[in-house]
Amino acid sequence: QVQLVESGGGLVQPGGSLRLSCAASGFTFSNYAMSWYRLAPGKERELVATITSGGSTYYADSQKGRFTISRDNAKNTVYLQMNSLKPEDTAVYYCNVDLNHAGVLSSYWGQGTQVTVSS
Repeated sequence: QVQLVESGGGLVQPGGSLRLSCAASGFTFSNYAMSWYRLAPGKERELVATITSGGSTYYADSQKGRFTISRDNAKNTVYLQMNSLKPEDTAVYYCNVDLNHAGVLSSYWGQGTQVTVSS
């Protein structure tokens, strides 16, 4: 079955950096786009970044220039490097993949990893 396991969250001071990892299994990782979302208290879930199977990347405006998404197909892992972190980046960060099974699109999520930016 599909599994997405995030790691790397924690408490960091404003201006600091974290690298999140998402280890994937149960599907052909290299064939699919992978995304990071985040959910902050009192806010709607927000797309942070996406990387396609070919390595093209997309970022939400608030993350451009600070966050970098990357993937290692040999390790079935997607990363999110977060620099210059701000208190408003505090959220639970989730890894996501949308898979097409016989024409039916299914969305899979990890358990999330908490990122807290605070002094």
